[in-house]
Amino acid sequence: MSVAHAAEVNIYSGRQEELIKPLLEKFTADTGIKVNLITGKPDELISRMLSEGRNSPADILISTDVGRLYRAQQQNVLQSINSEALTQAIPAALRDPAGHWYGLTMRARPILYVGGKVKPEELSTYEDLASPKWRGRICVRSSDNIYNQSMTASIIAHDGVTAAESWAKGLVANFARPPKGGDRDQIKAAVAGVCDIAIANTYYLGGMLADKNEQAVAQQVKVFWPNQADRGAHINISGAGIAKYSPNKAAAIQLLEYMVTAEAQQWYAVANHEYPVISSGKLSDILQGFGEFKADQLSLEKLGELNSDAIRVMDRTGWK
Repeated sequence: MSVAHAAEVNIYSGRQEELIKPLLEKFTADTGIKVNLITGKPDELISRMLSEGRNSPADILISTDVGRLYRAQQQNVLQSINSEALTQAIPAALRDPAGHWYGLTMRARPILYVGGKVKPEELSTYEDLASPKWRGRICVRSSDNIYNQSMTASIIAHDGVTAAESWAKGLVANFARPPKGGDRDQIKAAVAGVCDIAIANTYYLGGMLADKNEQAVAQQVKVFWPNQADRGAHINISGAGIAKYSPNKAAAIQLLEYMVTAEAQQWYAVANHEYPVISSGKLSDILQGFGEFKADQLSLEKLGELNSDAIRVMDRTGWK
């Protein structure tokens, strides 16, 4: 048996199996390296790695938000790696400067609005969503959601804690209902008339537009890209890092490098409606339909650094 066929990689994934497995199967077909996949909630997987310590079989941790990857880095379950392929493919803002984690796909969190209820010229920035004109008109999920924590962290990074707290207070006052459900639920609530605006990640809307059962609902909302006159729309990543005690480090690095090849990035864009991290990445028709936008260039490690500040701001302003 050759070394290549004996090699394997163990992944602890915070991403659902169907969102990643076809890509892993292709990697195995191309390289002969077997991939073992364990899925779960990112925080639980990080805790598992901590408790397993040196005996952990994990080679790679995959997570759906930079906040979780930063947490894993802080809890010392990831190791720093040097990979020319990864540093050349992935923009500096979308990876850890020290090489503990790397963005594999990009997602944006724009403003979604119901056509006929809101005119695009009424919209401008995330900050403006705290304006009294949106009273009772906004749907967004709860403050314990990492996507909202990272969005709030980005407001802190750009505007400061005091301004972010004032913003969050105004936003909460404008909620159409107490936060509940996921991003798709916010989109459905807007279409059902509960609110006029939803804040949600683009790939959820993309998934709905690609699903014949949800298409009719999703087609009733439009994407507005906020802060185009200044810093750009808030973005985040799904990403991965190599486990501190990875038993199959070389094969694990090979897999991460595979995930930023043009072919793999194309698959992510078409199958999951996520934006490629590589500059040459092609978009799905659905993503193209959302239009071009200016993305915030903030280094994403700041979202991890400011996560606890964001949670405190959300708590103080009554964001449930």
